[in-house]
Amino acid sequence: MPGIASRLTKIRNTLPHGVELLAVSKTHPVESMLEAYNAGQRLFGENKVQEMVLKHSQMPDDIQWHFIGHVQTNKIHLMAPFVSVIQGIDSYRSLAETDRQAARFGRTITCLLQIHIATEETKFGFMPDECIEMLGQGEWKSLDHIVIGGVMGMASNTNDEKQVYSEFQTLTNLFNTMKQRFFSDSPAFHVISAGMSGDYVLAVKAGSNMVRIGSQIFGERNYSV
Repeated sequence: MPGIASRLTKIRNTLPHGVELLAVSKTHPVESMLEAYNAGQRLFGENKVQEMVLKHSQMPDDIQWHFIGHVQTNKIHLMAPFVSVIQGIDSYRSLAETDRQAARFGRTITCLLQIHIATEETKFGFMPDECIEMLGQGEWKSLDHIVIGGVMGMASNTNDEKQVYSEFQTLTNLFNTMKQRFFSDSPAFHVISAGMSGDYVLAVKAGSNMVRIGSQIFGERNYSV
């Protein structure tokens, strides 16, 4: 089986210019992450706060850490000293708590608004109308230690490519609406994070400019970790 460096190169070669690759390193050991790091990878995604904190202490300082799991407000303080981007913001409460914790450490944290685009009820995220309503209320404008950097979404777990593509298009269309209505003067609002190992090609085709890939880089996850 090809090594991590060659798998990274293969994936990068499939991505159009301007599409960023987030290496999803959750459950994978630091040794594997260092292989990716030595191959030039700097964006890593984790979905458990304690695991990310531990890995942060063992990895080089120039990594951009993205938290991609469901955000629990009582754990934001653990990652606030170093996390670059929190991708799973799905409530105003989470946004406000991220701002409060970032202020404690004199930092600004980029947040992506997670949008529920899938059919599964188990997926987290704002419903599209709910997100527009939250932005329209305008309270977020008083939060000085966060930047809303874009949107994140996960498509349904289905083999129906038309459905998956349509869901990703829904996310892109919502991003465009939000950009026009609320962020037209914000260059920071530019990320559409969508697409994982099994569906990232469809996501990019639908407008994603950040893909979250784990198993195609690191191999299948060890869920017993």
